[in-house]
Amino acid sequence: MKQIVKGITALRNALQLLQNMGFRYVVFKLWFEFQRTTGILKIRFPVNPKEKTFISLKEWQNLSVKFFLPKASDIKEFHPDLKVLASRVKAFQRNKILFFSSKCYVVEDWLTNPENGFQYDISKHWAEIPDFSTDSGDIKYVWEKSRFTFLYDLIRYDYHFGKDQSKTVFKEINNWIDSNPVNQGPNWKCGQEITLRVLNWTFALHYYKKSSSLNDQLFSKIINSVYQQMRRVAENINFSRIAVRNNHALTETLGLYLIGLLYPFFSESKIWKKNGKQWFEEEITYQIYDDGTFLQFSMNYHRVVVQLLTWGIQLAHLNHEIWNPVVYDRARKSLHFLKTCQDSKSGHLPNYGNNDGALFFPLSDCDFRDFRPQLLALGNLLGEKLNYGTGPWQEESAWLEIPDRVGKSEIEPKNIQYYSFSKGGYYVLKDHGTITFLRCGSYQNRPFQSDNLHLDIWTDGKNILRDAGSFRYSTEKKWTNYFSGTASHNTVMLGDFDQMRKGDRFIWYDWIRKSDGFWKVEEDKTVFEGWFIGFKELGEKIIHRRKVSKSFSSAHWTVEDWIENAPEHLVMSQIWHPSDDFFETFDIAANLKNGEKIKLTKTKGWHANSYGEKKSAYRIVFNTTERYIKTEIGVKIKTESQNAYSFDTSVFPGRS
Repeated sequence: MKQIVKGITALRNALQLLQNMGFRYVVFKLWFEFQRTTGILKIRFPVNPKEKTFISLKEWQNLSVKFFLPKASDIKEFHPDLKVLASRVKAFQRNKILFFSSKCYVVEDWLTNPENGFQYDISKHWAEIPDFSTDSGDIKYVWEKSRFTFLYDLIRYDYHFGKDQSKTVFKEINNWIDSNPVNQGPNWKCGQEITLRVLNWTFALHYYKKSSSLNDQLFSKIINSVYQQMRRVAENINFSRIAVRNNHALTETLGLYLIGLLYPFFSESKIWKKNGKQWFEEEITYQIYDDGTFLQFSMNYHRVVVQLLTWGIQLAHLNHEIWNPVVYDRARKSLHFLKTCQDSKSGHLPNYGNNDGALFFPLSDCDFRDFRPQLLALGNLLGEKLNYGTGPWQEESAWLEIPDRVGKSEIEPKNIQYYSFSKGGYYVLKDHGTITFLRCGSYQNRPFQSDNLHLDIWTDGKNILRDAGSFRYSTEKKWTNYFSGTASHNTVMLGDFDQMRKGDRFIWYDWIRKSDGFWKVEEDKTVFEGWFIGFKELGEKIIHRRKVSKSFSSAHWTVEDWIENAPEHLVMSQIWHPSDDFFETFDIAANLKNGEKIKLTKTKGWHANSYGEKKSAYRIVFNTTERYIKTEIGVKIKTESQNAYSFDTSVFPGRS
């Protein structure tokens, strides 16, 4: 009987996968797996290709192709933290590399995972290396150094301190080429990682273009490697365009266009450039919805898209080329969406969606969570004025040869302003220094988290009720399920069940297909109302409704949750993830429909502010077998006579 049930479930999952992802996706995945297991991929991507002769160093130095070449006077002293920059460069000299913008590891080669010491076998073809392996651990820990983002620290250090580390830079590139034969080892496995490495090498090549450390022999070696790496991307581009179709596809298609543009002497350059441009425009149209939201439902991955758009648009313009109007349209709409969600004091956005620590081209000393450098660069490029003022976030624009534009002034928002991004399913209220951020949406594209009706609250630059983050991709199942599941978000669970049914790795079943939300004004408050149909594992018509009321000009919220048509025996749990210092200023209390107080329970949870790093953090949970919870959140004031706290609905913390 168990085998029959298991077989029925497997068939049901297969049919859902076909329905959700489409016939083209399923057929391609099956064909790709067939090529991998039969050795066809090894034939298609041979090792030890013959070295080619392309162009001499002097000829390349005299090419008319334009790259970022800001004047020294343009890169002003935007108050960078030079001590921090200097310390990172000194750490690099001791083989300490900053991973995921958060933690340094000692890494002396290109094949060792610093987390567990596992060393990959360089003799293996990339097609023989698994994405996920218990022995090797998270492959991103090997890819990170080979991405070569550390070059930007060396380049910025040289500029700010008047030094020349070109010898070190070219030594690292040369060593990578020697240590990673063509199509062998883990660093040839991912097309996106290859593309980023090539773009970062290209930045370094142009910055040190006239350096005595760069000679004809070394230049030829680097150019041959660039060529072979982009051949690998071009020949396997359908994997990212069909099987993955997210920021990977955007990176690789743009990479083909840019390498075709910047290296016109490759025999395939014209076709790479033509196809890359067309495919990038198609992917931007598909992946950025017409309200400016992004199909990966992730703030950090959306910033990745912003950086790609900035590089693509600026390098095209420098070389007198333009994009399809849809690229500029979606760039502006992306800018508007992300700026809407941004805290103006810190520059941070909610830690919402998958956060793998990606910051492709780090060209300032701003904190990883601070989006101002990237949004400002794109805004300047598009002629939009973001009113960030002066600060270190200006440096990135200068490096990309994007001057501060006069542009049109950003309209100062009203004291109370609410926004709806219904296609992506985001609802944002900004009110006198507070942000009320809600996610309420259905899925036409692959979901990455089960987090509908999650609520983030910010006051005075602090994220007081927050998303727990995403930790890492390759880890124990319990961590994957927690951080991607409903339990790590500020929403409601039924028993131990997620809103959708979890599959392997990044797969979800029972996608949420029906949802809706809207803002309205009621007397002295702004109100959000939203709902979705979910928990299909438990029943077909289970509805979660949420109403969030925010008092005008005060840090006070009322949250009401209803569950309809759920099995009676399951406990309804309303979950919150407060900041570490939440109770120093704020309080939270919940009641049933009849006014009876629900006991506040603190349970153990986890918080991941950056990729690969998690720390213990408590959760607040209100449990009931009824189907309605009303919760109040706000600034607390102490009542001396009762030695208790009540809500202050008149002022913000620290304000009169």
